[in-house]
Amino acid sequence: MNVQIRSKEIKLTQHLNDHIGAAIENFKRYHLDITTVNVMITKEKNKVGVEFDMHIAHAQPVVISDSDEDVDTAIDMAIERANKALRRLHDKMKDHQATSLREIEVVEAE
Repeated sequence: MNVQIRSKEIKLTQHLNDHIGAAIENFKRYHLDITTVNVMITKEKNKVGVEFDMHIAHAQPVVISDSDEDVDTAIDMAIERANKALRRLHDKMKDHQATSLREIEVVEAE
């Protein structure tokens, strides 16, 4: 998985880098084939914007954007929304591959 964390007009500290890295490692629990994760942190007027751009094999990219006045809060909210989106995608793919009624064998009772 390629991970790229960039910031614009904000100093990217080691704490923020570690926090985002731990969250991205946590995304692996959904067993999706995530190929690339791009994180962009930007300074807006009074707020800080955080954008997660996740590319998943055999699926559309997942783009999560969030903003808040505090950097840590914006990152946490974006991570929470990304977890929710990845969980929904995982459930959707899992249900899609579920066993159909035609594939179930009928066992006769004796």
